[in-house]
Amino acid sequence: MFQQTFKNIDDVLWKEAGCSSELDYTEQSSWMLFLKYLDDLEQERAMAAELVGKPYEFIIDGAHQWSKWAAPKKKDGSFDHDTALTGDDLIEYVDTELFPYLKGFRQRATGPDTIEYKIGEIFGEIKNKFRSGYSLRDALELMDSLRFRSQKEKHELSHLYEVKIKNMGNAGRNGGEYYTPRPLIRAMIEVTKPKLGERIYDGAVGSAGFLCEAHDYLRKGELTTSQLETLQTRTFYGKEKKSLAYVIAIMNMILHGIDAPNIIHTNTLAENISDIQEKDRFDVILANPPFGGKERKEVQQNFPIKTGETAFLFLQHFIKSLRAGGRAAVVIKNTFLSNSDNASRALRQELLQSCNLHTVLDCPGGTFLGAGVKTVVLFFEKGAPTRKVWYYQLDPGRNMGKTNSLNDADLKEFVALQASFAESDKSWSVDVKEIDQASFDLSVKNPNKAEEAALRDPQEILNEIAALDAESAEILAGIRELV
Repeated sequence: MFQQTFKNIDDVLWKEAGCSSELDYTEQSSWMLFLKYLDDLEQERAMAAELVGKPYEFIIDGAHQWSKWAAPKKKDGSFDHDTALTGDDLIEYVDTELFPYLKGFRQRATGPDTIEYKIGEIFGEIKNKFRSGYSLRDALELMDSLRFRSQKEKHELSHLYEVKIKNMGNAGRNGGEYYTPRPLIRAMIEVTKPKLGERIYDGAVGSAGFLCEAHDYLRKGELTTSQLETLQTRTFYGKEKKSLAYVIAIMNMILHGIDAPNIIHTNTLAENISDIQEKDRFDVILANPPFGGKERKEVQQNFPIKTGETAFLFLQHFIKSLRAGGRAAVVIKNTFLSNSDNASRALRQELLQSCNLHTVLDCPGGTFLGAGVKTVVLFFEKGAPTRKVWYYQLDPGRNMGKTNSLNDADLKEFVALQASFAESDKSWSVDVKEIDQASFDLSVKNPNKAEEAALRDPQEILNEIAALDAESAEILAGIRELV
């Protein structure tokens, strides 16, 4: 229904001088999409209020409503090109009036869990990158044709938005930073099994893929009004440091049916984990924290195990943020399992002693497009030490890439075997007593796989090449004598 409209908007953005990449396309689409969604939501609420004879107070004042500046209409409902701003007038209005007005909602909002606060936060971070008012006018008219009235329309828009996020992730050098493959997320959710009424958290929320998929998982079947209210307001929580990812996370969750997402724009690691209290803890944590980044010394002071590796700091944060009996599934680079530095060793020891690390999923290279590292997923429960670790070595039987990405079928066996920690050619268990108590090395070593032949000594290879060369020379000499 809306696929062609999205494509046409991208075509407009492609020609716009201020937009140079998929990241820009998604960012600029997001703020327009958000305002169009907000207008549809307000019109729906106003109609509902009118039906019961109650007044409705609009969040956005009359002068700045979508129908006033973005898509003015004539009485017959057709677009009013005579009153619509365009060219330099439109750019000036958006930059000097609209965005400052919307940014001001942060100060005017009653609290951070309101939609008013989200409006202020989004427009305090994002900038209009359109330079041509004519291009912006074209994009706005296309955006106005999108509708958020029915569940079917919202579902299609959420699917198209996910495609944009995926393209953005693939376009960036660090693809995994923006996009975690949805089949992997769904498998992580299948294993952790979140339940209605539990609090689900991602402290490195990115584009909110984990929270959106968890919402879809819990939304299956008929829910009561009370359950829907719980799902809307008291189930999903996240934090995000980067401005663009924060905006995309908010929009993605809105499209999945969460009107005022509990996403906070902050650096999660700036919080001292000793300050985390019981009320701050969660039942389920699902995350793919950024790895490779280096945090400043003052941030490292917030953690008992000091390290500049961002992912290791996040892992400490997640362990501390879990309630007793809480479950977590966290993506981390596979070198964490065997690194010999003090921080890695201490963190592995902490994980094994304070949590039950029951499952390690070893992912093949190419799982994360654009990310040049191999990863594993750690599944653990808080409150009891590890007794046995079950490993599964994922092998889709093909090279992973843009045209050959991970799919749900690839992870079907993992989910099925994990339910009973069954052993197979790809899975095995290691008793914690067998783990070296000095290094706490958790390396993936499949005992069911034949040992690869040891690498030959370079000198041996050179000697063999020399022998073959001599043999070839001898044969050639014999051929010359015959000629």
